[in-house]
Amino acid sequence: MSTLALRRIWGLMYRHLALYRRSWPRLLELAYWPVLQMVVWGFITAYLAGVQNNVASAAAGVLLGGVLLWEVAIRSQMGFAISFLEEIWSRNLGHVFVSPLRPLELVAALVGMSMIRMLVGVIPAVILAFLLYGFGLWRMGPVVVLFFAGLMMMGWAVALGVTALILRHGAGAEPLAWSVLFGLTPFAAVYYPVAVLPDWLEPIALAIPAAHVFEGMRAALLDGRIAWAHLGWTFALDLLWLAVMGWVFLRQFQGARVRGALLNIGE
Repeated sequence: MSTLALRRIWGLMYRHLALYRRSWPRLLELAYWPVLQMVVWGFITAYLAGVQNNVASAAAGVLLGGVLLWEVAIRSQMGFAISFLEEIWSRNLGHVFVSPLRPLELVAALVGMSMIRMLVGVIPAVILAFLLYGFGLWRMGPVVVLFFAGLMMMGWAVALGVTALILRHGAGAEPLAWSVLFGLTPFAAVYYPVAVLPDWLEPIALAIPAAHVFEGMRAALLDGRIAWAHLGWTFALDLLWLAVMGWVFLRQFQGARVRGALLNIGE
């Protein structure tokens, strides 16, 4: 990637970072939901851990791990989509593309902002989970980095699909930026194994990258092993999702440019 492209990507990222420099409510919003989710589920896991059997104690750790890791996917998806919506709300999207910025450079800048927003939101929750409940994600070992990467990639793929819908349908599709991943939660095996689902739903769940991450998380926490097969499926599915959603995004972006929708989208 050329130096000029990197400068354009950084310029767009800096435009978003500047919004947080003097706005504590924006910073608070990033960490608010992950911390709230962790606290609520932490109390539930504390109750389960208080039940006098080893199964309940193990289940408590798995639940809290699921909550924290699922926030990685949610914050990654929302960080990407909301940064894109910021351009729409400020009527800036058309102005951005008067510059030499390319669509892929826009995507790269949104991915960068997604990573920053995810880390700012999730790290406080991870720290509080350890301080309040004695649960550390790092007990899974270095494989937790791969779990983070797999969930972030899935979040970016979903966000590309959401932004494509916004480009196609305008403001009517904006609520999807907050709701899409919550709708996938029952099928992503966040809090229970895929085997719990009805037989006809299991293939659907196994087509979701996150389901393999959480199967791997349970293997790491309960059995102390790395489920390499699930990790392989995670990244294979992530690449497939990113390829498909990236193609859809570029098609819708080009269509919006032809229609002149980049100037009035969201109105």
